[in-house]
Amino acid sequence: MGSQGGFGQSKEFLDLIKSIGEARSKAEEDRIVINEIDILKKRIIEPDIPKRKMKEYIMRLVYVEMLGHDASFGYIHAVKMTHDDNLHLKRTGYLAVTLFLNEDHDLIILIVNTIQKDLKSDNYLVVCTALNAVCKLINEETIPAVLPQVVDLLGHTKEAVRKKAVMALHRFYQKAPSSVSHLVSNFRKRLCDNDPGVMGSTLCPLYDLISADVNSYKDLVVSFVSILKQVAERRLPKSYDYHQMPAPFIQIKLLKILALLGSGDKKASEQMYTIVGDIMRKSDSSSNIGNAILYECICCVSSIHPNPKVLESAAEAVAKFLQNDSHNLKYLGIDVLGRLIKISAEIAEQHQLAVIDCLEDPDDTLKRKTFELLYKMTKPSNVEVIVDRMIDYTMSINDSHYKTEIASRCVELAEQFAPSNQWFIQTMNKVFEHAGDLVNLKVAHNLMRLIAEGFGEEDDTADSQLRSSAVESYLRIMGEPKLPSAFLQVICWVLGEYGTADGKYSASYITGKISDIAEAHSTDDMVKAYAVSALTKVYSFEIAAGRKVDMLPECQSFIEELLASNSTDLQQRAYELQSVVGLDARAVESIMPMDASCEDIEVDRELSFLNGYVQESLNKGAQPYIPENERSGALSISNCRIEEHVSSGHSLRFEAYELPKPSVPSRPPVPPVSSTELVHVPESTHHREFHEAVVPKLSMSGTGSSEIKLRLDCVQKKWGKQTYSSSSPSTSDSDTHKTQNGATQRDVPSSLSSKARDVSYDSRRQHEDINPEKQKLAASLFGGASKSEKRPAAGHKASRPNSHTTEKSHAEKSGPSDVGAVKASPQPPPDLLDMGEPTSISTVVDPFKQLEGLLDLNEGTTAPGSSSAAKAPDFMSLYGDTSFSGQNMGTANLLSTGSGDANLISGISRAPDRNGHGTGSTVTLTTQLSKGPNTKEALEKDALVRQMGVTPATQNPNLFKDLLG
Repeated sequence: MGSQGGFGQSKEFLDLIKSIGEARSKAEEDRIVINEIDILKKRIIEPDIPKRKMKEYIMRLVYVEMLGHDASFGYIHAVKMTHDDNLHLKRTGYLAVTLFLNEDHDLIILIVNTIQKDLKSDNYLVVCTALNAVCKLINEETIPAVLPQVVDLLGHTKEAVRKKAVMALHRFYQKAPSSVSHLVSNFRKRLCDNDPGVMGSTLCPLYDLISADVNSYKDLVVSFVSILKQVAERRLPKSYDYHQMPAPFIQIKLLKILALLGSGDKKASEQMYTIVGDIMRKSDSSSNIGNAILYECICCVSSIHPNPKVLESAAEAVAKFLQNDSHNLKYLGIDVLGRLIKISAEIAEQHQLAVIDCLEDPDDTLKRKTFELLYKMTKPSNVEVIVDRMIDYTMSINDSHYKTEIASRCVELAEQFAPSNQWFIQTMNKVFEHAGDLVNLKVAHNLMRLIAEGFGEEDDTADSQLRSSAVESYLRIMGEPKLPSAFLQVICWVLGEYGTADGKYSASYITGKISDIAEAHSTDDMVKAYAVSALTKVYSFEIAAGRKVDMLPECQSFIEELLASNSTDLQQRAYELQSVVGLDARAVESIMPMDASCEDIEVDRELSFLNGYVQESLNKGAQPYIPENERSGALSISNCRIEEHVSSGHSLRFEAYELPKPSVPSRPPVPPVSSTELVHVPESTHHREFHEAVVPKLSMSGTGSSEIKLRLDCVQKKWGKQTYSSSSPSTSDSDTHKTQNGATQRDVPSSLSSKARDVSYDSRRQHEDINPEKQKLAASLFGGASKSEKRPAAGHKASRPNSHTTEKSHAEKSGPSDVGAVKASPQPPPDLLDMGEPTSISTVVDPFKQLEGLLDLNEGTTAPGSSSAAKAPDFMSLYGDTSFSGQNMGTANLLSTGSGDANLISGISRAPDRNGHGTGSTVTLTTQLSKGPNTKEALEKDALVRQMGVTPATQNPNLFKDLLG
């Protein structure tokens, strides 16, 4: 590197390389590199740096990057160097860029134009340098920018350019196969190139193409065989020889291609036998490259259609590998032997001693490879020996991963080739004992099933002997320390099922052993669960046989412990044991039949035994069960049953709370917005006329600061589904008035909870809109009742009471229209404050003229429904000191009376000034009249009117004279 580019390197650069090489620790090396980074950051930004110096700085940046530090501050300088016309600087720049940048780096866009220009250069060295950069830097998005130039270079006069062009196209195929799918014919043409280097480079993309689609390239078998024959006959130049082997890497690639093309194709394989046999005979086993070719030949023979002569030659080659002292060659021999035994198992028998030697070799890698070979060549005649050797090997290794693999192979071979059930049980015991918890839990269930099923024949004696031998072996093994949990579960199950079956062991002895297992593994709930179930079986069998059950003290203490356990499963098992022990023999025999573990259990999925109970409940008025996958659609019909639920008394109530007891204020209090009791107000003619006159004014309020603002704080929130927003007709006037009064009184709770209701409705709607078919598809795809499947049901349950509320709210909002004549004139704008009152009246009367007449009423006059004349409101005392000390101001004062007129005024009581609404509106009066009551009375009525946010239908100077000053 010191003389690269014809320039001598500076002493500073050489000292840097020397100091890095002499660094004794990683910390010292990092310190040197960090110091170098600081120096380069200062020098690389200096103006007018000579190209020779810049080249050296770039190379020093390469050292910084190679040692794991960040040199991104110099990337742009390497990119600039690729633009230089000097070949040495350009090659240095390309080298640095390919090391610094990845294909998705932001600076790649700055190099594409330079690469396009260099690909058209007359200097083939520049073209080769650009092709090298193409293979490293061009990504899928920029392939079309350079693909035409690369394809044109396939016909370049220089073989080095053609070779690198093929390599670039291969790279494009690896990144985006579709980008070069139309250029496959170019690879076929380059296969016949005059230069062996170009032909050899074409083999790599052809191997990938053949791996993807073998049948499309069957016609090339003759060409590949011809090329391989020429290479083997040394017709290539001497420059392609390696350790006196003619073009060995081309031979290896050709053999891999032939193995793909000849697999399962007898006709194509017949064309390969001769050349493959010749190569195996001529191969030089004294060199590694010769052994590599020989190994590839054997792999090819094991893949193509078998031929006896070729297989014999392969077996001789395997013998060379196995008889060699090198562990590497023995490893190759074991590997190819495992390939050949798939074709002919007799080949392995010829090398039995060599395989045993490899099995006992101290090289652990070779030993593992040999076990793989034994696994492949196992049959019923040798399964016992092979499995025993595998189990012995598991005892000598500590690698848990490989021990798990060996244990699984032992179990698989034992299940497939077991000569007898007794041997299988003994083998499984050894596997559990030595492999521990690394054994799959499924193996334990298979073992229990085998013991329960027996030989699967009518020979009950053989089955009894099998189970007796299993019980004896487990009683002998259970004293061993550190037994795995799965094996202990098997032991408890076998002792519970068959511990007392043959009468050899008493129930007290078996239950004592089971209690010992549970006591020794008190922290394992699964073992304790199996233990208590085993005790239940033993005691059940004893009771069913008519024998007296004497529970051992240790068993009794164990059961008492489980009765107080935190695990509900253990508690249930313990209570079941207590219940079973207290039953008679006949009941126990029906509950716990002897040796019934393999009997098929009929599962009543419809729970038909509950049909009578269900029908009885339905007759009593219970709701029918809705399947979970249909619950999301239940909301669509829920509103059809609203009337029934409203009458049941479980729906939401909208009546206001009772008034608090009156208190005597020391000064005129600010009337708060409080809820009051609802009082029925008989509808009168002037009431309807007043409502009709006021509503259009309110609905036409604008948004400007000088206009009257629309009051919404006292309006009932119209929440719920939009499809149910239309009002439904009612048959009583009282419902209409209740809704109007209720809306007046519930302004505070509605304003506080409106956002919460909107959010909860949105969340419910997401669940309600789920298609039931999608739920079924998700359940079939994801299995069982998942969280996503349960969510719609939960949303449905939560939304049912809200549906009642919505329906009742709409029912209350809608009211009858007692007006006989309705005008056919255009309807006024919709009123958001309309709680159900008629919106079209035949006559329009100034409501404030009606209010002026109300003040002339006798104070002692009461409504027909009033209980006492003392409850009549005194409008002149609204701003008095203590005339009505027992009542609050506002709606609470007026609604406590029975007067229809007073209730009319209370319906338009003034609240915005106290709640912060309606205070920004201004009314400009241009004339003043002396008509009507005095100024104080006008203020009284104005206070009542504005408390509900109602503006006058006409300008009344007497009413607003002093208010506006």
